[in-house]
Amino acid sequence: MPADDAAPTDGAAEALAVVVPKRESETRIAALEAEGVYDDDRRVREHDAETLELPVTAEPAVTDYRRVVEQADPELRAPGLADLLRERGWTGDELEHAPSSWAVVGTVVLADFTDCPRRAEVGEALLDLHGEADTVLARGGVSGEHREPDVSVVAGAGDTETVHTEHGTRYALDLSRVMFAPGNKAERARMGEVVDEGERVLDMFAGVGYFAVPMARAGASVTAVEKNPEAFRFLAENAQLNGVADDLDCVLGDCRDVDATADRVVMGYYDALGGGPVDDAEPAAGGPGYLDAALDALVPGGVVHVHSAVPEAERWERPESRLRAGCERAGRAVTVADRRVVKSHSAGVDHVVLDARVE
Repeated sequence: MPADDAAPTDGAAEALAVVVPKRESETRIAALEAEGVYDDDRRVREHDAETLELPVTAEPAVTDYRRVVEQADPELRAPGLADLLRERGWTGDELEHAPSSWAVVGTVVLADFTDCPRRAEVGEALLDLHGEADTVLARGGVSGEHREPDVSVVAGAGDTETVHTEHGTRYALDLSRVMFAPGNKAERARMGEVVDEGERVLDMFAGVGYFAVPMARAGASVTAVEKNPEAFRFLAENAQLNGVADDLDCVLGDCRDVDATADRVVMGYYDALGGGPVDDAEPAAGGPGYLDAALDALVPGGVVHVHSAVPEAERWERPESRLRAGCERAGRAVTVADRRVVKSHSAGVDHVVLDARVE
C-alpha cells in the first residue's frame, strides 16, 4: 500500500511512475506485474541516488511505494515482439495468435505458443529481443507425481540447462526436467525477507530450492525435502552454488516421512491441503496427510505458509476452511495472518498463499 509520504496524483495521467528504493526494485517490479499495473512500454529511470521510478499504467492499490510522479518525458523501450514480427510481414490476424507474454529464465526464453503460427520466426524474434538468451522453449503443462514439465525447442541452441539469478539467488536448473514458475518471483523474494536468522524452517516441497535457498541465504536453518530425483540434484547443487550448504539440509524423499522440528513450515505444493485445485469434493479426513505432517513438525506459535490453487469464487473460503479443519483435528488453534494472490493458475483459478500462525 502507499507509504505515508505518498502524494496524491491525477490518476488520469498518461505517464505515471512510482518511486521505490533501489534495493527493493526487483521485488516491487514483480509485485506491480502481479497487480497488473506495471508498464513494460517504458524504461525504469533513476529518481535520485537512493530511489528509482518504476513506470505504471495506474496507481497501485496493493504494492508499496513512496510516492507517485508524472513523467514529462518518458523513455520508451526498444521495439517489442509485435514490431519485430510486423517487420517480418506478419498480419494483424497472425499477431493476435503470437505469444502475449514470456519469461527469460537464465539464458532460456519460456513462452506459450498455444495456437501460434510460424513458431520459428517468433523464436528468432524473441532471441533478437533478449540478447542474453540462446534458446527459446514452448511451454506446455506439468504432469505426474514429480511435476515434470512439457517443453519443446522452438529456436536457438536448444540448451535447456541454465543458471537463473533472482534477487541475488542463483538457481541452476534444466527446464526440460524440472518445473520453474517465473510468476512466483515475488513470493520467492518475500520468503527470503520474512524469515529470521537462526529460525528453523521445513520446506516440504523444495523443488530446486525456490524458497529454501533464499531463506538459507537470510540465515535460517532449512530442512528442504524433495521427492523428484532430478529436482533434488539441482537443490543440492544450488545449496553449493549459493554458499549455504551448511545451513540447508537437503533430503530426498517424501516430506511426510521426515522427522523435523520447525519454527516455520513452507507448503509450496498447491494441492497440499487435498481435494485438487478445482475439485469441489471435500478431501477425506486428513487429506493426503501433508498438513498433518506440517503440524507435527511445527512448534507452538510457529508459522505455516500454505499454497493452494482455488477457483476465484472460493479464493479464501476453500483453503482457509481446509486449513482450519486440519488444525482442529490436530487440536491446534490457528490464526490466518495474511492472504496473497501469487498469480493466475489457469482460467478462473488463482494461485494463493495463506500465512497462518498455529498455537
